[in-house]
Amino acid sequence: MHRSAVIAPAAVAVLALTACGAPSENEADSTGGGETLTVGATAVPAGEILEFIDEELAADAGLSLEIQEFSDYIAPNTALAEGQIDANLYQHEPYLLEFNEGNDTDLTAVQQAYLPPLGLYSEQVDSVEELENGAEIALPNDPTNEFRALVLLEESGLITLADGVEEADFSLSDIEDNPEDLDFHEVEAPQLPRSLGDVDAAIVNNNYAQEAGLDFEEDSILLEEVEGNDYVNVLAARTGNADDPRIATLGELLLADETLEFIEEEYQGSVIPAEGD
Repeated sequence: MHRSAVIAPAAVAVLALTACGAPSENEADSTGGGETLTVGATAVPAGEILEFIDEELAADAGLSLEIQEFSDYIAPNTALAEGQIDANLYQHEPYLLEFNEGNDTDLTAVQQAYLPPLGLYSEQVDSVEELENGAEIALPNDPTNEFRALVLLEESGLITLADGVEEADFSLSDIEDNPEDLDFHEVEAPQLPRSLGDVDAAIVNNNYAQEAGLDFEEDSILLEEVEGNDYVNVLAARTGNADDPRIATLGELLLADETLEFIEEEYQGSVIPAEGD
């Protein structure tokens, strides 16, 4: 298995500058040809799932994988758009579409992989009911996940959003009713677990919660519903290489019975595998 170290956004910027000099190797082999497929991922759970596929399934499928780990949500898409990697696995499609719109990129979802439910975590209280008037709540600051967090709070009855508010155009001022006078703080997603000591509760993306050692059953006081959830994480590629047979093979392996069993056993319900056709 080929596995690269965590790459920060600044490092990706350097790689992007290098890429401007000549077409990347990944662009050159976008039609396959038996070359190694380089896939970007956050460490948990995407990196672990890809590592399982690489160690247990890839060789038999004729696939050579290189896994490149990233520590934030922007760098994997930047690297993909610049041709530094062939695909990535870490984001849901609403975030991918938002990234395309905001960055003039042309990335596409190739295959659904798994659902990591969003949770409200706390070191201060053991239930939503224990949140006091004026409690401080940290939210992810990227628009897609912030809206997702507000919907979770609305579904729990903590707030009410204005009628007709949509993910594409909202702000905290669209909270129409906030009976507990909750005080919201917008925080970069990777920093949310570290904020738990400073706020009463934080809505933390699943991958960062797991990396921080948070237990979704013991430490969360509220979790998203799984049924009908639109935030399934996807295998993504540049639209121009979305039909790369290597990417298709990886998509199939993500839905293989062995992969689904690994996800179910490894994450015990904190990550829900997608289902094939």
